Amino acid sequence: MSLAVEKLEGSMADLTITVPAEDFLAALKTAYNKTKGKFQMAGFRKGKVPMAYIEKMYGPEVFYEDAANELINKTYPEEVENCDLDIVSRPEISVTQIEKGKDFIYVAKVATRPEVKLGEYKGLEVEKTDISVTDEEVKAEIEKTRKENGRKVEITDRAAQLDDDVKINFEGFVDGVAFEGGKGEDYSLKLGSHSFIDTFEDQIVGKNIGDEFDVNVTFPENYQADNLAGKPAVFKVKLLGITETQLPELDDEFASDVSAFDTFAEYEEDTKKTLELRKKDRAEREKEGKAIEKLIEASEMEIPEPMIAMQQERMLEDFDMRLSYQGLKLDQYLQITKQTREDMMEQMKPEAITRIKSSLVVEAVAEAEKFEVTDEEVDEEMKKMAEAYQMEVDKFKELVGEKELDSVRRDLKNRKAVKFLAENAKEVEPKKEEKADAE
Repeated sequence: MSLAVEKLEGSMADLTITVPAEDFLAALKTAYNKTKGKFQMAGFRKGKVPMAYIEKMYGPEVFYEDAANELINKTYPEEVENCDLDIVSRPEISVTQIEKGKDFIYVAKVATRPEVKLGEYKGLEVEKTDISVTDEEVKAEIEKTRKENGRKVEITDRAAQLDDDVKINFEGFVDGVAFEGGKGEDYSLKLGSHSFIDTFEDQIVGKNIGDEFDVNVTFPENYQADNLAGKPAVFKVKLLGITETQLPELDDEFASDVSAFDTFAEYEEDTKKTLELRKKDRAEREKEGKAIEKLIEASEMEIPEPMIAMQQERMLEDFDMRLSYQGLKLDQYLQITKQTREDMMEQMKPEAITRIKSSLVVEAVAEAEKFEVTDEEVDEEMKKMAEAYQMEVDKFKELVGEKELDSVRRDLKNRKAVKFLAENAKEVEPKKEEKADAE
């Protein structure tokens, strides 16, 4: 078996792989053994027709496709492993010679990691992120905690108000006919949450327990159910109950209940410090992102389309996995949103390109600065990963192969490069928008 590499423009390459004639013959025999049960001829039991008879009847080409697939699946990974190219796409296969008694030859067109002409990466100017915390932000954070610690109280002496939790029975009708999925009993709904369409919740405000009334709404034009989209509907509603959230007083007792502090003043001060730390951490992440963006602008690279396509596919697979956590399949999501896989892939393309460029410039910085990763750093990262999977470190290490370890080392090296970029970047005050001259 032999491999010939031809480098092409645009970080592409043709890999011509030649498989000896005897290996192709062996693959043909394997294909025959796998499929001989499908052939029947007079004088032979099913599955017992000799290969030569089948080839005489249908031509030797009858086994070519299966034999070619077997050889490609076997030889391509082997040859790629032995070549010095950094391949970043799936191969586009074209067979150039396939004939019994001759070498089997095919070409795999692949994208290779593009060369990066790295711009100046020290002293990149990035806009400074404001990390100051206002009194309003502190109050909002405390108010959030206050609402989380509110007490639910059943209300019987007044009408429903915004922010109340109500229980209702309802049934929806379009053109006087009840529609599927439009009925609910003892249903909990927070008024003002906008979880129901149109002005549904607003029309419950002012109603009392026991009231039965109509709620008139119109479904959005882009509603997921085509038979309801854009149509007016009437819901027959009965209000069963009202619950109010009573909030605790903002005093020392509240502070001691929700924190480790005895006074509200101490709790308030700690909340401010927490918000400052949160903003500082977010600002550091933003600084890293801005530095990478600036470096991309200052660098040159040509991204091959197959590399972009593979990144898009990975992103779509990740999205599919996230949907599965919500009990939804990608096909269902596409049907609901009236999209195709191709539509989503196209939407993801700009982000895919950005991710690739970010990865390339960070790796280039790591290479330029000759960052290294120690075994101790790898072990520490493995401990963190084992904890995340709730596994013992030794057992986790047993499951991790050499490729995964290489990936961990590369990731740690890239983190050093990102940190280096941010630490060496210069923060500048954001440019103030010029006010239009009124004169």
